[in-house]
Amino acid sequence: MTNSLEYNSERTQLRIPEYGRNIQRMVEHAITIDDTKKRNDTAKAIIDVMGNMQPHLRDVSDFQHKLWDQLFIISDFKLEVDSPYPKPTPELLAKRPDPLAYPQNHPKYRFYGNNIKRMIDEAIKMEEGDLKEALVLTIANHMKKCFLNWNRDSVEDQVIINHLNELSQGKLSLKEIDTNLSDASELVKSKPRHKSSYKKPQRNHNRNNRKRK
Repeated sequence: MTNSLEYNSERTQLRIPEYGRNIQRMVEHAITIDDTKKRNDTAKAIIDVMGNMQPHLRDVSDFQHKLWDQLFIISDFKLEVDSPYPKPTPELLAKRPDPLAYPQNHPKYRFYGNNIKRMIDEAIKMEEGDLKEALVLTIANHMKKCFLNWNRDSVEDQVIINHLNELSQGKLSLKEIDTNLSDASELVKSKPRHKSSYKKPQRNHNRNNRKRK
C-alpha cells in the first residue's frame, strides 16, 4: 500500500491551479488520444467542465475564448485540436506588457491638483461669453477652496486671480468680472461635532431607611 502512494513532488506541476488536478489529468489524457474526432470531442467536453467551474464569468463576452486559451496553457501547448479561436503561443504568454507611461508633470502649485489645470485648459478652448465667464469664476472658487485646504489661513482674491492668470498663461482673467469670489467660510466649512445622545445614568443617593427591629 505504501508503494502506491503518489506525492505532489512526483506529479506534474499544475499550470493553472484554479482548475485543480483532475482537469489537468483530463487534458493530459486528451493529448494521448490518436483519433482526431474523439480528441476534439474530448476537448469540447473539458471546455464545458471548465465553464461550469466558473459560472460567474459566463456573461463575459470573451468567456469561451478565455477557456480555450486556458485549455492550451494547461496542455503546455501540446494539445492539437480544432479551436474556434487562434491558438496561443508560449512566446505570447511569456511576453511582458509595455510599461505604462506615467505623467511626468511637475506643477508649480501642487495644492491645486491636475484637475484644475485640465479645467483651465478646457476653459481656454471655449468661446467668449457668459458660459465661459461662469466657468472661469467656478474654477477660481475651486482654486480658492484648494488653497484653503492646503493653508487654513485666509487668502486674498487677488492671489487666486494671479495664480489663475499664471496657470492659463495669461489667457484667463477675472479682471472684467465684478463678482467677488466666495467667502472662505463658505468654501471650507468645519464639520459640526455630534453630541452623544448617551446620558450617564444618575445614581440615586436617597436610600430608604431600613427599620430596625
